[in-house]
Amino acid sequence: MIILDENILERFDLGRKGQKDEEILVLLRRQRNPTFFTRDGDFYHPDLRHPSYCLVVASVGQNEVAAFIRRFLRHPGFDTLVKRMGRVVRISHAGVTVWRLRSQTEMHSVWRRAK
Repeated sequence: MIILDENILERFDLGRKGQKDEEILVLLRRQRNPTFFTRDGDFYHPDLRHPSYCLVVASVGQNEVAAFIRRFLRHPGFDTLVKRMGRVVRISHAGVTVWRLRSQTEMHSVWRRAK
């Protein structure tokens, strides 16, 4: 399930508009394997890793978010639910930065060039 935060799309189908971050996390845990996209940098923190969801923070302009979401979902490291669950990810022009479950180090990779 792909879920877009209200700061990406005005219509936010999960919960209610203006929910606190902790309320959103509780709702995500109740869903089946959601990938939550937001532009709120507060969600990029290793303490927010959980095996039942993926958090993706888009550190790009409002008009670029859709293209970066598509790019992320096509990335070979994140193109399936299994590859995404338990991760907190930041996507930006520079690449992808990830906190994985049970890892004490942040991983970074650059975007692959289109062929």
